[in-house]
Amino acid sequence: MKLSIRLAAVVATLVCGTIVDSYLTPVAAQQQGAVAGRGAAAPPSPFAQLKSAPWHRDTAWLPIPEEAPPLWEMNGAAVDKEGRHVYATRRYDPPIVEIDASTGKILRKFGTALLVWPHGIHVDREGFIWIADATVGDPPSLGLMGPLESAIEAGRGHQVMKLNKDGKVLLTLGTKGVAGTDEKTFNAPTAVAVAPNGDIFVTDGHNDKTNARVVKFSKEGKYITSWGKLGAGPGEFNVPHALALDSQGRVLVADRGNRRIQVFDSNGKFITQYTGFGGPSGIAITPDDTMFATANGVVVIGSARDGSVIGKVDGINAEGIAVDSQGNAYASEVFNRNVRKIVPDNAK
Repeated sequence: MKLSIRLAAVVATLVCGTIVDSYLTPVAAQQQGAVAGRGAAAPPSPFAQLKSAPWHRDTAWLPIPEEAPPLWEMNGAAVDKEGRHVYATRRYDPPIVEIDASTGKILRKFGTALLVWPHGIHVDREGFIWIADATVGDPPSLGLMGPLESAIEAGRGHQVMKLNKDGKVLLTLGTKGVAGTDEKTFNAPTAVAVAPNGDIFVTDGHNDKTNARVVKFSKEGKYITSWGKLGAGPGEFNVPHALALDSQGRVLVADRGNRRIQVFDSNGKFITQYTGFGGPSGIAITPDDTMFATANGVVVIGSARDGSVIGKVDGINAEGIAVDSQGNAYASEVFNRNVRKIVPDNAK
């Protein structure tokens, strides 16, 4: 299956509304309901009775004004190993934003014409920046930013890229501008994570007309294996929207449409699933396996080891999330157009 970028984006945005409804946050559901004429009442949060976690938003850390224009529609979030630099993606050129993790000052923006529809971003242990170009866009009814014309004109799309700190592309996975299902193509890759040994894991698929799988590559970018298909059973996915690796090297996938996090070994063998984190859009895991998940207008914090839930942080309507070794988390908001910092209550 091969589609042009423009056609694929149009088709995807027209057909994926049925999946969108299954994972919208209360705020997003209210906005979509109002646009579509279905009433503006938001569904109750599944976390209304969940206690607060011992983290809170750092309100002084504000890289983007509280009332931001559409060009600050944010999606992905990543932080480097030292916890000094935060990288976030937005659906506007330049799409990659580097932020000082301490002060919240925007240091630079880069990547013009590189990404059609920026999605997940990751910084590996060596400091290289990895980014997934999901390409297909959201349903028009959400009123969000569409695919970027500069990258479409450059023939981009459906790739995962490895960049150095200067923004130079060092490695690409997938075939430029081509959607497909084989080992050389993606169809809407959403996120990427790199293991300590250099193995690369990619979640591939953003709606029911794209893929629904995880793809594994070697450090050099050689295809190793893949697993998953559209469905609700073990090892099946309905929008594999993000992924992270725990201290055991297990692969945890945010299976958003199925409202669960699935856990696999590094070769794709299903181990278990966690259902206490809503319909997760993003996940991040600390070295001690504390897990942060964005879902339904909150950040849910728990354990990657057993899926137990500690509590929530309210008021963060985010998709992408990253966490440093000190437990500081950074969350990118699509509808609220911002990046938020969450810190432990006992932070010095």
